[in-house]
Amino acid sequence: MKVLYYMVLSVWYLFSLLPLRVHYFISDLMFWLLYGLLGYRRKVVYSNIKSSFPEKSEEELRKIERGFYHFFCDYIVETVKLMTISKENLRRRLTFKGAELVDEVVESGQSCAVYLGHLGNWEWVTSLPLWVTPKAQCGQIYHPLENKDFDRLFLRSRQRMGAVCIPMAETLRKIIDYRKQNKPVVIGFISDQVPFWTNIHHWVDFLNHDTPVLTGTERIARKMNQAVFFLDVHRTRRGYYEAEFKLITREPEKMAEYEITTTYFRMLEESIRKAPEFWLWSHNRWKRTREEFNERFEVVNGKVLPKDTEFNRLCGLVK
Repeated sequence: MKVLYYMVLSVWYLFSLLPLRVHYFISDLMFWLLYGLLGYRRKVVYSNIKSSFPEKSEEELRKIERGFYHFFCDYIVETVKLMTISKENLRRRLTFKGAELVDEVVESGQSCAVYLGHLGNWEWVTSLPLWVTPKAQCGQIYHPLENKDFDRLFLRSRQRMGAVCIPMAETLRKIIDYRKQNKPVVIGFISDQVPFWTNIHHWVDFLNHDTPVLTGTERIARKMNQAVFFLDVHRTRRGYYEAEFKLITREPEKMAEYEITTTYFRMLEESIRKAPEFWLWSHNRWKRTREEFNERFEVVNGKVLPKDTEFNRLCGLVK
């Protein structure tokens, strides 16, 4: 519906034109609405924080909780601001440290897989093309929204600085296409999400939880021989962030299976523990347990299948 798209775009665009100080005033009002009045997902947020930091006092846990809601509201208005913020202003507000390491990799002809998490403002990371060599095509993997109009709006905002959004289902095909064009890529993967049951192949100890994790980033990096980085994003003060590239490996095939994935989660946890209020605690990260997985599924020839032998046999998955 083009009418709906342009209506929402007009409102978003006009609101985005407001100075950031006005956005932060609105953010403060949103905090009292979401945290104090509506209690938006407070049970999930507090449960996640408490189970992740059993050593902390009630006062410390509540401080993290409040800090998260303050940050989350800032994240929302900063995402809106991304629609019109100038390149100069965004480059000043989000600085990339170690971008010369990425340039060095790209100059050698190798592509880069960049791990990041829902830490700091991951939407502003789409400004990476302002910091690295134009020889590389920067991009980020994303889940397309079911609503096509809103999907177009987010794509318009996220691609303003020159990075491309690649649907998750098309990741490998797009990377191969760029390789055929002799175009190195620097692709960001937000890999701290909850995998589907059938995508669970590895578990890590993450924030005091036995955690099922996505391993697709590692598989792609190995297959395409990409240098692997962790992007450590942290907020220096309100409205300002620093993102530091930390090299994990330039030779992914020489690392043990799942070692890259495990290293990423270790580095991400270290960053979260330094400033836990800036991670996305509102998603139900630990809703899948190993016990339930073992009860419901089995691994057959490297594939995760429901524990229904007759069904699997009829589908030709097992003999």
